[in-house]
Amino acid sequence: MRIQVPIIMLAGLLCTLDVAARLPDFTDLVEEISPAVVKVNVIFKGRSEPSRDPYGGQLPDIFRELLEQQRRQQQERPRGSSVGSGFVISSDGYILTNHHVVNGGDEIRVEFADRREFEAIVIGSDRRSDLALLKINAENLASLELAKSDGLRVGEWVLAIGSPFGLDYSVTAGIVSAIGRSIPTEKNEMYVPFIQTDVAINPGNSGGPLFDLDGQVVGINSQIYSRSGGSIGLSFAIPASVALDVVAQLKATGRVDRGWLGVAIQDVDQQLARSLNLAEAKGALVSAVELGSPAEMAGVVPGDVIFRFNQKQIIESSDLPPVVGRVTPGDRVSVDIFRDGEKKTLMVTVAALDQNETSSSKLGSRDGGSDRLGLRVEDLGAEMQRETSSFGVIISRVAPQSPGSNAGLQRGDIILQLGQSRIENSQDYGQLLSKLPENTPVPIRFMRRGRAIFRTIQIYSE
Repeated sequence: MRIQVPIIMLAGLLCTLDVAARLPDFTDLVEEISPAVVKVNVIFKGRSEPSRDPYGGQLPDIFRELLEQQRRQQQERPRGSSVGSGFVISSDGYILTNHHVVNGGDEIRVEFADRREFEAIVIGSDRRSDLALLKINAENLASLELAKSDGLRVGEWVLAIGSPFGLDYSVTAGIVSAIGRSIPTEKNEMYVPFIQTDVAINPGNSGGPLFDLDGQVVGINSQIYSRSGGSIGLSFAIPASVALDVVAQLKATGRVDRGWLGVAIQDVDQQLARSLNLAEAKGALVSAVELGSPAEMAGVVPGDVIFRFNQKQIIESSDLPPVVGRVTPGDRVSVDIFRDGEKKTLMVTVAALDQNETSSSKLGSRDGGSDRLGLRVEDLGAEMQRETSSFGVIISRVAPQSPGSNAGLQRGDIILQLGQSRIENSQDYGQLLSKLPENTPVPIRFMRRGRAIFRTIQIYSE
């Protein structure tokens, strides 16, 4: 008896088989990689101290919520233990994980898939890149290689191994959703161009490896965005190219030295591009230059648009900090700018970032500087007073890591009250500012997008 198979069913079956044949098989790769992946158990003997720097700057809601999740986890860390992931990067016992996994830990133990356990010490930890280098007393370990190139492409298959919710050595797979994502740290710094994937990453995966199909580590899983605490297909990994430089410095000195330029920057939109006679809305627009900074010494001025730094193209303003940060302090490099519709090349000697982290309230700029709160304010003017039905002064600049930034103030906020006194104009503001005490929180009331907000602001003494 012959069975007749409809042609349409046969075609569908062949199509399904063809798709299945083209999907990657991770089994051999996982078997090869797993021995080098570790579970990181961290013991905390006391509650970690909360940061005194709340989030400032203008962040998209998605990134603000992501940062707040991290901050809550760090501030509310109870006595006890937490779990993260990591992986061996050399056979003599060096292990890479996240800074936030081990930060504040009193005891760190790593566990391998074969249940061997070792006590680990922290060789160095870097907050800005969220990477930490550990060392255990062991030899001849299976290890993984960090990819040395930035050849990762959107749509490429990747997989992760880690310990989500403490479930050891779980494997998840997905694709690269985007590259070069800029997610500010709690101090509004952007030194990592994150890889975004839809790989299912959950708490406990932090510090674990992200692989390509060649078995190379292309990223270190660092953050997730989630309203529920579980994966919703938005995870972020630190590129291997960033980790290579950080690991080399941590191994050599226990710290990471980054380049510092000394500019405040913003994106160039279409309107700004037209007003600046630019052919395209690209580059980093310099809005302020710090006094005595490498940028000022090189001749950079507010209004310049940086479109290339050290031969690296700058498309968005967020592209600049990672490029500057990876320059060795003391190196002299080129800065290509647009000024008055013309291209110019300047030479700048990059300084060390950490040597220049002075309180922003003491830093000036070539366009007017900042006050004790790290702010620059202006009178509203009659037209704006009519439009907003308001009084006070409007913020035109907020210096990074300043009291104003720590209080969450943003450019465009209208300050209505400082302490117990109402502010009508910049003269009122200046008189009140000169009398503000140090190390004492005072109330500040301001208007943002038509809504009045109360917060506290504090000037810290050195």
